[in-house]
Amino acid sequence: MKFLFDDASFSFETLRAAGFAAYGGADLGEVLVTAAAITDGDEDGWLRAWTATAERVHAIGDAALAAGHRVSAREALLRASNYYRTAEFFRRVDPANDPVVTDLSTRSRTTFAAAAALFDTPVEAVAIPYEGTTLPGYLFLVDGSGAPRPTVVFTSGYDSTLEEAWFAIAAAAVRRGYNVLAFDGPGQGAALREQGLVFRPDWEAVITPVVDYALTRPEIAADRIALFGYSLGGYLVARAAAFEHRLAAVILDDGVHDFSAAFASSMPPFLWNWIQEGRDDVAVPVATLLTHVSTQVRWALNNGVWALGADGYADLVRKAAAYTLDGVADRITAPTLILDAENDQFFNGQPQQVEKALVNAPTTLVTFSAADGGGEHCHMGAMAAVHQTIFDWIDEIWIDETGA
Repeated sequence: MKFLFDDASFSFETLRAAGFAAYGGADLGEVLVTAAAITDGDEDGWLRAWTATAERVHAIGDAALAAGHRVSAREALLRASNYYRTAEFFRRVDPANDPVVTDLSTRSRTTFAAAAALFDTPVEAVAIPYEGTTLPGYLFLVDGSGAPRPTVVFTSGYDSTLEEAWFAIAAAAVRRGYNVLAFDGPGQGAALREQGLVFRPDWEAVITPVVDYALTRPEIAADRIALFGYSLGGYLVARAAAFEHRLAAVILDDGVHDFSAAFASSMPPFLWNWIQEGRDDVAVPVATLLTHVSTQVRWALNNGVWALGADGYADLVRKAAAYTLDGVADRITAPTLILDAENDQFFNGQPQQVEKALVNAPTTLVTFSAADGGGEHCHMGAMAAVHQTIFDWIDEIWIDETGA
């Protein structure tokens, strides 16, 4: 689906930003005028235009809040948070030491926090104990009664953030009577930007402490915890579910069997082979040339070096090979919903591999087609349709289990 840009990565990220309008994360007119100010493929222009829009909308939110207009402030601050996240997306040359990345990501978090304080349903910022430190999170509650409710635990992906959880799953969940516990894990959001924690393939080491924390909360029904994995999170939560069995359901949006396949599909076979053979002296220069001609490859490699803590492009690709369900998929036993996007540019065909590998779990595979508007990765632009599918499935499997 081409959306406002010919550059595939610009198109997809604009669709992603616009798609969050379903839950107050964007206004279509703001997206259109911002995109119109950007030359296709111009990353500096992208940064300038989205930052300008974010700052303008942020100012609207602050003014509304000062004037006592609670709903107007909440709506503007939510949009500003999404726009700040979008603005810094392509800023991936040494992002760990880039003050622009630090500033914009901080503003994305603070505007979301300000908006969340104005929600009509309770939101609590939480700190989840993890290996001598804590992971930042939010607990989005249906109400303030304290009654135990079914809860979705959100794991984001290769580039998404804790704050994005509201648009990706939490708003839809709360409307349907589900709490959501969302967090930034290693390699994600503030855990990466502020704590320097990088991704790890054994995600059970992350999810088990999160589930431990969830079980300390009286608002979370212990027998009704579902894991939701968003983008690369589709691998991460599947891996975790192979070892963590206190789960009532698993949702993969979308199914990912082998993370390294996304890199393999973006480069010629000879380059892939050189990297596997350790011929970095010839592989790295060729990979670098690819980054000069493809926005998507440039972003994916630069983001991955940062988020996986790799020494360079070749090391990143080799590290990615550890992110596979080979040898562990048969340990997953919880009912699993596997989502698939017809035109997924990153993980095409992998949901089917996941379904085939989950031999000991009841599985449901749902493919969203381009004709229905849900054919892009994670079904960007089709949030209502994907949430209908997810929550109708959860409702039905849990009703089937209890008979009530």
